[in-house]
Amino acid sequence: MTRGRLDRIATIEDLADVARRRIPDITLGYLESGTGGEVALRRNREALDRVTLVPQYMRDVRSRSAATSVFGQAYDLPIGISPVGLANAIWPGTDQMLAAAAANANVPYGLSTVGTTSIEKIATIAGGNLWFQLYVARDQEVTFDLLRRAHAAGVKVLLVTVDVPIQSKRVRDIRNGFQLPLRPNLATIVDVLSHPAWLLGSALAGYPRFESLTKYGPTGASAPSLAAYVANHITDQLDPELLKRVRDAWPGKLVIKGVMDSHAAQAAVDIGADGIVVSNHGGRQFDAAPASIDVLPAIAQAFGNKLTVMLDSGIRSGEDVLRALSLGAEFVFSGRSFVYGAGAAGSAGASKALSIFKDDILRGMAQLGINNLTEVRSRDECRSEEI
Repeated sequence: MTRGRLDRIATIEDLADVARRRIPDITLGYLESGTGGEVALRRNREALDRVTLVPQYMRDVRSRSAATSVFGQAYDLPIGISPVGLANAIWPGTDQMLAAAAANANVPYGLSTVGTTSIEKIATIAGGNLWFQLYVARDQEVTFDLLRRAHAAGVKVLLVTVDVPIQSKRVRDIRNGFQLPLRPNLATIVDVLSHPAWLLGSALAGYPRFESLTKYGPTGASAPSLAAYVANHITDQLDPELLKRVRDAWPGKLVIKGVMDSHAAQAAVDIGADGIVVSNHGGRQFDAAPASIDVLPAIAQAFGNKLTVMLDSGIRSGEDVLRALSLGAEFVFSGRSFVYGAGAAGSAGASKALSIFKDDILRGMAQLGINNLTEVRSRDECRSEEI
């Protein structure tokens, strides 16, 4: 995409529209799908749209700043890049592009355990902005070795995802035949050949592998064997006792990701977590789950003085970020938004997504009559009574 065309991109949805034309349907389906009938996926969007913020005019807003801090580290925006598994399969080089964009914009970048670039390589790109998302493994030696590697790479914040006790039923992926490695059939071949930029990029980058997990798979494992190992990697025995062992082994800040009610928030407090991410995994785990934004206020009110409360799932604009902050979140994450950026225009698209969020947030702050983010978190007059 040329600079002129990129300048005409105004929203995350604009980036998504371009990305949908460039990414093969089989991997696009993996990015965009939810679980089951994808009701939870839609519920996130619908719930965010119901949150209205009352504008406040006749105020001096010349000193607006979107800067904030989390765990003592200053960031330029209140939004970070969520972990996205298999990102390099969606668009070649996405992990590295997003890590670089996060470092340049000074926001957190979350690398997934099932990312397609190693912890060590991403650390050289993201630097101190790298957060590592852990799926606790069936083999506990693997879990604690991942912790050691993340710490050695300079990671200060660990995101422990707890909402995957079992693989969810992604109906769109099943129908598309999505799996790694991709198994060619006529439909897949036609799909891939009709997206030449993706095909060329993938050929140059090499086939995506679960780089952080390769060393733990069978020795000399083929791509199918490694994929089978990863499919059974995550434990279904994640209880408070095991989480406490992870907490004791991790020297940095620990965040529990996938909290949806007060019981889970209290469990996070009990194990000694520093923060939580209120999240329904972007609608990808349990189709009957409530929207993350709907459960946020009660959790933030009850636990905001004990934990750093953050949110993801469905965030697509700076207005969404301000909505979440107004309801008690201290920080917000989005995943798909930034992958759309990379798919639409590579590194420039990843950075464009962050600039869209920044512009939206600063414009929204002017409408709300505020100069810093603490005001949207603390002023009830920003929120509509219809919430």
